[in-house]
Amino acid sequence: MDRVLLKGALAELFDEGAARFDASMAELTTFRIGGPADVLVEPRTAGEARVVLEACRRLGVAVRVMGLGSDVLVADEGLRCVVVRIAESLSQVEVDGERMHVEAGASNADVARRACEEGLAGYEFACGIPGTVGGAAIMNAGAYGGEFKDVAESVRCLTPEGELVDVDAERAQWSYRHSMMGEAGFVVLGATLRLAPDDPRAIRERMDDLARRRAEKQPLELPSAGSTFKRPAGFFVGQLVQEAGLRGYRVGGAQVSEKHTGFVVNAGDATAADVRRLIADVQERVRASAGVDLEPEVRMWGFEE
Repeated sequence: MDRVLLKGALAELFDEGAARFDASMAELTTFRIGGPADVLVEPRTAGEARVVLEACRRLGVAVRVMGLGSDVLVADEGLRCVVVRIAESLSQVEVDGERMHVEAGASNADVARRACEEGLAGYEFACGIPGTVGGAAIMNAGAYGGEFKDVAESVRCLTPEGELVDVDAERAQWSYRHSMMGEAGFVVLGATLRLAPDDPRAIRERMDDLARRRAEKQPLELPSAGSTFKRPAGFFVGQLVQEAGLRGYRVGGAQVSEKHTGFVVNAGDATAADVRRLIADVQERVRASAGVDLEPEVRMWGFEE
């Protein structure tokens, strides 16, 4: 990557400070792990996101797009690319009757709270999912019986060719932790959610109940990237890992959670190499004990380099 050329190009597009060089990814991921990214850009509008992605295409620069970093493990060596972070700077929420028009950087928790305030039900399931609406759309995020596809009417995206498109629910092809957008490399810029009127007090009670259940069962007190593996059909990950004798298993500072064995946590100064090795060990042991292949839900960045 020609950093001088890229810096000059970005300086023409953004105010000083909008693009950061050697940005710490440990500060921007919920694992609190990872080396620096060559360049980090945080667009403030959908137009800015489109411009920076087009600039990177024109310059032949590799790009990765992230939200709040809640499902990412970044290699200790960092990332030789531009990271476009769509989060707080692109997080407006507008309410139009029973619809919510939400920018991709809005957190699931904030959208759930706003829906509750407006007396709109349906997004309660996402109130504890530690990510953005953009990430929820790409992965069809779900919890406690609800999924993003249940409430999404359409998603505004940028194609790899730079075209702005609205993807409806049928075209999105949502399934378990999958969407057409993720498969095709689309960048989600926003979504329209269709919710249902309800008493805000009833919505709040449901959200509070889900928060209690999450706190009781999940290791929220330690850094992690949420559920480490996708759920294999017919099985529960936590049960498979526990039956393989891996509760509390450690590699360096990485550990299979004692509280919920479906989570790998940073138990103290874990490196990305520790986490990656632990994930591989869990996969190997579960395959040997149960004959089941576990697929990571965590995205691993930088290891291929």
